[in-house]
Amino acid sequence: MRLSHKLRLLSAALAPMLALTACSGGGSGGGSSAGGGDEQVKITVWSWDGTVEKAVPGFQAANPNITVEVVNAGSSQDEYKALDNAIQAGSGVPDLVMFEYFAVPYFAVPGKLADLGELGADKLKQDFVPAAWSDVTVNGKVHAVPSDYGPSAMFYNMSTLRKAGIEEPPATWDEYYEAAKKIHALGDDYYIAQDTGDIFFLLSLIWQAGGRPFKVDGTKVRIDFTDPGTTKAVAFWQKLLDEGLINTKITGWSDDWNRALNDGTLATQTMGGWLTSTLPERAPDAAGDFRVALMPQWQQGDRTGAANGGSSFGIPAAAEHKEAAFTFLEYFTHGGGLSTRVDAGAFVPNMSVLENETFQSKANPYFGDQKVGAVLAEASEIVGGGWQYPPFFEWARSIYGDLASPFYTTGEGSLAEVLEQWRQRCIQYGNEQGFEVS
Repeated sequence: MRLSHKLRLLSAALAPMLALTACSGGGSGGGSSAGGGDEQVKITVWSWDGTVEKAVPGFQAANPNITVEVVNAGSSQDEYKALDNAIQAGSGVPDLVMFEYFAVPYFAVPGKLADLGELGADKLKQDFVPAAWSDVTVNGKVHAVPSDYGPSAMFYNMSTLRKAGIEEPPATWDEYYEAAKKIHALGDDYYIAQDTGDIFFLLSLIWQAGGRPFKVDGTKVRIDFTDPGTTKAVAFWQKLLDEGLINTKITGWSDDWNRALNDGTLATQTMGGWLTSTLPERAPDAAGDFRVALMPQWQQGDRTGAANGGSSFGIPAAAEHKEAAFTFLEYFTHGGGLSTRVDAGAFVPNMSVLENETFQSKANPYFGDQKVGAVLAEASEIVGGGWQYPPFFEWARSIYGDLASPFYTTGEGSLAEVLEQWRQRCIQYGNEQGFEVS
């Protein structure tokens, strides 16, 4: 189970951010420019991110001719299905919709999302980390604006590492492998990590290694899991699985997972920075033991990362009030409403926030008073560029679990074989949907 609805939150200890003056440019708007003169306009926003609604009062005060209704139409798959149904029916289409980054191409490629460049989105580009902006750019056009982010980071239990004789978190994947052996030597229940087929973790490993298995050009999609970066990452993780150094019995987000994090028998988790928000409630007894570090690097001295989750907002092509919708979109992702969302716990990919001294210097008690914001800011800025998702990834991610499950439960086969099966299924499905997939 992935908590996609939590991707936008980080620990409340990262906030409040006080007044982020660098974030308040533009976007507070004026009623005359937002909705067509003094005409009263009501826009509907579909969002499962609770911080968006907190920006509404300030926006409506600055734009009295625009009323904003925020509706939770379900998260992730449920919302996307509802949007598709509304578009097909030709009624009930919202003005602004939340999308995980991988879902943007699904709606953008067939023309279901407006080109936000025509509404002025291009002027916002410089304030976002490049990888996040790349996630919302499809075929050279901006179809959404980033609203929250999940840079991959390594959460580690310093107490468990010290029990294993490890005084510093592994800085490279070679060090990670050596640490995995020392941690498992503590006892049969001790592991450096768990994995039962998390495609987002595997893709982040591939991403950081330089693999780019998906190439998308319009409706043409190429899928290749044999490039050097991908094969390096897959072979590395296969080695740890083969040597029994990864727990393949505990499923993420389960009660067993919580217990293992709580008692320290799971020493690390490499996930999106959003784990900061949920780890304290899942592992309260480990307060003060956990820390956050960048992903281990493939070579000593490298400085490259990946992303795992995050979301954005786009305007459907069939939306009735595009200009008013964009005015609100700019307000809560970049303008006067941004600081309100950050204060409420949103972790955003805006450079004006990530480089803010207050954000970077805030000590987090759960993480031993570590300045977590500084680590996650760096993790956001070093995400490798050029990553793409196929326009049918929403379907692809669901089928991956079915294909990977037999490998993780029996140990028979290999990750490479699972990925090849996945590739073949994706090719078949994509072509059935009208794409040219090879």
